[in-house]
Amino acid sequence: METGKQYFLTATILNWQNVFHNDFVVNLLIKEWEHRVNLNQIKINAFVVMPNHYHIIIQFLEPSIPSDIIRDIHKWFSKGYIKYLKNNTSETKFTIKDFQVNKADRKHQIWQRNPLPILLYDREILHQKLDYIHKNPLQEKWKLANTPQEYKYSSASYYETNKDNFGFLSHIYD
Repeated sequence: METGKQYFLTATILNWQNVFHNDFVVNLLIKEWEHRVNLNQIKINAFVVMPNHYHIIIQFLEPSIPSDIIRDIHKWFSKGYIKYLKNNTSETKFTIKDFQVNKADRKHQIWQRNPLPILLYDREILHQKLDYIHKNPLQEKWKLANTPQEYKYSSASYYETNKDNFGFLSHIYD
């Protein structure tokens, strides 16, 4: 990945576990995105947080190193989520044991390795991915909303109303 270019990126929770099951957990991720936007490391043009993964259209800003930014976002989310699991054992179907791994550099792993980035090199692909992101919650296997704008963990309403309820979105043409 290179700075200054738009990417469609998908990141998945280890073993496709549905960890994004409440506002608190989703907001751990959203607040980390907001933090990185406020540090001028990234621009977020669109996103959707699904039960076990997210899709995002993102730009990495100079002098950021894209792989470091994604690593740090996932690291800080993971730390917050592990703390949440330890303190809220009765409120979640997961336990800390569900994410234990036998690795030299960590005791727990929340994210699958190597999120898939796709360079958005023209408007047609950009619009295809934007449409995919916003319609993802409507897919037959999910049925999380009736319209893209109804799904609260998405930027779809921003593109419909031009009102940024998250406070960190940039239009795809900004």
